[in-house]
Amino acid sequence: MSSTATIDTSPPTNRGMRGALNRDAFRKSIPLLAVRVPAAQTTKFMKSDIVKSRVLDIPKVRTVIPDAQDSKSRLVLLRDKDEESLSPEIRSFIEKEALGFAPYNLELDYSYWTADEILQAVLPEHLCETSPTSFTITGHLAHINLKDEYLPYKYVIGQVILDKHKGLRTVVNKLDNIDTEFRFFKMEVIAGESDFVVEAHEANCKFTFDFSSVYWNSRLHTEHERLVSLFNPGDVIADVFAGVGPFAIPAAKKGCVVFGNDLNPSSAKYMQKNADDNQVNDRVRVSNVDGREYIRQIASEAWHRPFPPLGLPKSSKQRAREKRNQQQAKIDGPATAPDDLLPSRRRIDHFVMNLPGTALEFLDSFRGILAPFKALPDFKTIYDTMPMVHCHCFTKEIETADAITDIRRRAERALGHALPEETTFHFVRAVAPKKDMYCVSFALPRDLALGGK
Repeated sequence: MSSTATIDTSPPTNRGMRGALNRDAFRKSIPLLAVRVPAAQTTKFMKSDIVKSRVLDIPKVRTVIPDAQDSKSRLVLLRDKDEESLSPEIRSFIEKEALGFAPYNLELDYSYWTADEILQAVLPEHLCETSPTSFTITGHLAHINLKDEYLPYKYVIGQVILDKHKGLRTVVNKLDNIDTEFRFFKMEVIAGESDFVVEAHEANCKFTFDFSSVYWNSRLHTEHERLVSLFNPGDVIADVFAGVGPFAIPAAKKGCVVFGNDLNPSSAKYMQKNADDNQVNDRVRVSNVDGREYIRQIASEAWHRPFPPLGLPKSSKQRAREKRNQQQAKIDGPATAPDDLLPSRRRIDHFVMNLPGTALEFLDSFRGILAPFKALPDFKTIYDTMPMVHCHCFTKEIETADAITDIRRRAERALGHALPEETTFHFVRAVAPKKDMYCVSFALPRDLALGGK
């Protein structure tokens, strides 16, 4: 007796297909047996325990279809190919309750199969075990890292991924060469448009950027959220390697003010655009300088050119209400000054250093950054507590204790100072075998910041 398992719905094999994808090569006709049932009796027929076990059950295939020969009847597809495979009991029931049997050919084409199923039919057998269907989506763009053995089939792989995922317009493959100065990687388009300007959404913020010229990692969204959760409204944030603003923009929307910096001109450009688009440009100040130079001068900028007093960011409804009130004020007279402004702040509360490959090497830049202000009468009041430093880094040590020892040693060597006792080491993610990402967070030692050892 037939069963679903005996119905082969796998795509036709087309091993070694390269270059252009031939979708017409993926067609399959499967002969089945159908039962013609009066339309009004279809539901009752389908619920019968006798016939229920023989009804076709294949993903994405309708069990009941219109009858091309009679609009008043329906065809119920069975998992059998002929009447002889049915038991006498089932045949007797169908002869009594239905209008008879009819042959039916189930036609499957390229649209039926998943990306993985198509690639399993295209790639050489020795490459099928680890079919390359894993990729990262950013906006309309999919990014895949193809191993060398898959490169001869890259255009077919790219086209299949593009076809099978709605919303995608571009598929790129990462190339070996990395831009060491600005962190973004070289890529090649293997399917779709050469359109790298994408729109991503994270933490209720919209980010626009050129994926080919900036660094963006969707896998870090939980780390972005974690760190921003440590900030309080009104905090002053210095984001040393800010990229396009995955920390800076959500922090600003939370009510912080942010000095955002990135050496990459493209990153700085899009960070400013994202501040504008998310309506936080009054609380994000963008710069485009080397991280070491930035650390050495940002405390001075925060001290001498602080952000003005600002209220908490408003929702779209609040902004609309405020606009109506302003229009009414023109009629009623001048409005009073808002009473919900947060005071201007000259102390930096948090430094964010998300450049895990080299950020630890920049820690020496903190030596003496507050020395120019220590003699000022209000210095001790303003810097009654020291800024927190959140520095991302990689380690080759997999065991937690060994990783902490390694990171502590490297951080203290760069600082020229012991880390405080309350330092935390947060595991972010496993990047590769024997390569983990951490975030070390500590209060900047006061004597170090004032120029001591």
